[in-house]
Amino acid sequence: MKNVSYREVIRLVWPLALGMANNALMQFTDRVFLAKEATASLEAVLPASILAFLFIGFFQSIAAYSGTFVAQYHGAEDADGCARSCRAGLLISLASGLVLALFIPLGLLVCDWSGHSPDVLSREKTYFTIVMAGGFFTCAAMAVQSFFTGIGRTRLVFWVNVLGNAANILLDYLLIFGCGPIPASGIAGAAIATVAAQALQFATLLALAWPHVHRRPTKNLQSSTFDLLLKILRFGAPAGVYSVLNILSFAVFVFLTGRVGDMAFAVSNAVFTVNYLLYAPIEGFAIGVGTLVGQRQGAGDPDGAALAARRTLILAELYITAASLAVLAFYRPILGLFVADAATFDPAAFLSLGFVLFVLMAAWQCFDCADVVLSGALKGAGDTRFVMLWMLFCAFGFWLPLLFLVYWIWPTMPALWSTMIAYVVLICLGTVWRWRRGPWRTIRLI
Repeated sequence: MKNVSYREVIRLVWPLALGMANNALMQFTDRVFLAKEATASLEAVLPASILAFLFIGFFQSIAAYSGTFVAQYHGAEDADGCARSCRAGLLISLASGLVLALFIPLGLLVCDWSGHSPDVLSREKTYFTIVMAGGFFTCAAMAVQSFFTGIGRTRLVFWVNVLGNAANILLDYLLIFGCGPIPASGIAGAAIATVAAQALQFATLLALAWPHVHRRPTKNLQSSTFDLLLKILRFGAPAGVYSVLNILSFAVFVFLTGRVGDMAFAVSNAVFTVNYLLYAPIEGFAIGVGTLVGQRQGAGDPDGAALAARRTLILAELYITAASLAVLAFYRPILGLFVADAATFDPAAFLSLGFVLFVLMAAWQCFDCADVVLSGALKGAGDTRFVMLWMLFCAFGFWLPLLFLVYWIWPTMPALWSTMIAYVVLICLGTVWRWRRGPWRTIRLI
C-alpha cells in the first residue's frame, strides 16, 4: 500500500474547498445585495434557489458522478476511459437541460403552495424560472469540472471557478441595482447573473478539456461511450436521488419556517446563508475524498482509500470547528450585513434571534462534516445505494415527522432548528458505521 500523506490530501483538496467557499462567498454577496435591494428579495431567494436545486440537483449529481469514473480510470492509468467518462457526462447534461425546462410549471405550482406573501411569492417565481431555464449550464459545467477533478487537476478547476464567480458578483451589482443604461432588475438580475456565470465556467472548462475529451482511442475499447453512460446512470442515479432527498427535506424545512413570521424567516435565511459559507468547503472536502477514494479503488488499493478518507476527515473537522467558533465570536457584524436600511423589524430582535440560531448551527456542524465527508468517500467507492437509502430513512422516516410534530406543538424558529441537530447526529452515526464496516471495499466500477 502506498502511504497517503496529509500533503497529498491537502494538495488535491484545498483548491476544491476554496472553490466551494468561493461559490458560497458569491451566494453570500448575492444575498447581501438582495437584502439591500428589498427584504422581500432576501426572503424569496433561499426558498427559490432550494426549489430550483431540488430539480437541478438530481441531474447535476449524475453528471458529476462521471467524475468518479474518471478518477477510477485515472487510478487504473486508462486515459481513454477518462475521456469517455467525460463525454458521457456531457451527454447526460444535454438531456438534463431539456428535461429541466419541462419541470418549470411544476415548480411554480409548488411556489403557490408555500403560502408566502404575494411580494415574496412573485420574486420566488421569477428567480426559480430563470435559474431552471439555465439548468443545462449548471450540469454541463459540473460534468467538465468533474473530469479535471478526477484526473487531479483541481487547481485549474479552482481558477475557472474564481473567474466565473467574479463575473457573477460584478453582474449581480450591475443587474440588481442597475448602472447607467442597465436597468435595475432586482432578483431577476441576480438569477440572470448566476446563469451567465455558469455558462462562462462551462465554456472555459470545455475549451480546456477539449483536447483530452476529443482524443482518439489508443487501444481497442471494450465498451462504447453509450455503454459507459448507462453505467454512470446505474451508479449515479442513487447519488442523484440522494441529492434530491437531501434538498427536498431541506426545502420542506425552509418552506415550513416561512410560516413562522417574516422577521424570523428573514433571520433564518440569513443564518443559513452564513451556514452555507461555512459548509461549502466541506463539500470540497467531500469531492476531494471521493476522488482520492476513486483513484485508490481504481488502482486496487482499498487500504489506501481508507487512509485517504481518514486523513481528509481529520482536516475537515479541524476546519469546521475553527470556522464555527469564529462565526459565534463575530455574529453581530456578520448579521448586520443582512439588515436592510429600511427594515420594518427591530434590528436588535434580528440579532438576538440570529445568535440563538448560530449556536444551534454550531451544535450540528461537526456531525454534519463527518457525514458529508464519509458520504463522499462512499460515493467515490461506488456505494451509492446505501447513501441514498440511509438518507431516505433519516430525512423522511425521522426528521420530517419530528419537524411537523414540533411545528404543531411549538412553532418557533429555535424549536424547529433544534430538530436539525437530532437529524444530523442520526445520519452521521449511520454513515460512520457503514464506512467502518467496509462493504465498499469489494465494489468495482471499472
